Amino acid sequence: MSHKAWMKTVPTENCDVLMTFPDTTDDHTLLWLLNHIRLGIPELIVQVRHHKHTRVYAFFVTATYESLLRGADEIGLRKPVKAEFGGGMRSFSCEEDYIYENIENELYFFTSQERQNIIRYWLENLRAKQGESLHNIHFLEGQPIIPELAARGVIQQVFPLHEQRILKRLMKSWVQAVCEAQPLDEICDYFGVKIAMYFAWLGFYTSAMVYPAVFGSILYTITESDQTSQDICCVVFAIFNVIWSTLFLEEWKRRGAEFAYKWGTLDTPPESIEEPRPQFRGVKRISPVTSAEEFYYPPWKRLLFQCLVSLPVCLACLSCVFLLMLGCFQLQEFVLSIRELPRILRFLPKIVLAVIVTACDEVYKKVAYWLNDMGVW
Repeated sequence: MSHKAWMKTVPTENCDVLMTFPDTTDDHTLLWLLNHIRLGIPELIVQVRHHKHTRVYAFFVTATYESLLRGADEIGLRKPVKAEFGGGMRSFSCEEDYIYENIENELYFFTSQERQNIIRYWLENLRAKQGESLHNIHFLEGQPIIPELAARGVIQQVFPLHEQRILKRLMKSWVQAVCEAQPLDEICDYFGVKIAMYFAWLGFYTSAMVYPAVFGSILYTITESDQTSQDICCVVFAIFNVIWSTLFLEEWKRRGAEFAYKWGTLDTPPESIEEPRPQFRGVKRISPVTSAEEFYYPPWKRLLFQCLVSLPVCLACLSCVFLLMLGCFQLQEFVLSIRELPRILRFLPKIVLAVIVTACDEVYKKVAYWLNDMGVW
């Protein structure tokens, strides 16, 4: 079923993340993956269900409150601290769980986005052992199992379920509201900090655009028809835009820092020291910098792949686009040169170009995903 169809269903209370399979999936594949999840991630609770109309199997995945607490400690989830212990935000620790706000309330301590983030972290880091295989899929040692199965089409979709109760509340207070401030805190709790920060910036940018719009309208109204007056107003408007853009950027830096501090992401570690993405392939070794175990992929292999595969593929794609574009231009000149053709056929080259662009976009997207999964960029 599609994402839209699953969004309209009423989710069970015992499910945070849904994993669906094609209707051709055999029992051996389901049992193999289910066994690996239960052995490799004992914190998860997995229910297997079958849709009688579409014949699609699905894993309904959730976890207990105690397991989620350990997962929050594992990923360093930042949670607000009680005022008597200093307040602010701090990475969660099971050893000092009593210092965090709402720790006693299992229903409200974790947001749905936080629960799903912890479960997704566990699923994406379920790694294969040496020599493991499923049918014709042979895993490398330490390779993430679920991302590989999703890339091979064995797993159809892995996505979090929406909560209709919260969606309806956001629909009223956000989507359907007119001339009201965005509920950014509710957006952050449900969709996460990245989505909330985007809409915070979008709202700030939209509000800031009022000033150049009003000032530009006034200049347009008072500008006379002579060239000198138009040149003067153009220079004045350019100077105004320079000042406005500088103030806009500085104000957003301050506003963005306020949101980052409020949502606990101001002092998060940079991406350079975060865990590598689950799709990264390599061999285990001890890092000479941190002395911790890590996955290592030799730089010469990456450079070799870039020179022999990535670069030729990218050049071939660019050449293909260029030749197709020239072909459409030639077709348009040919069509325009025939005066006897009906008027509607004169749009044929543009229609062909639109179809080609759409088809190439789908093909190049798959090529880009493949190059990215190979870890070459």
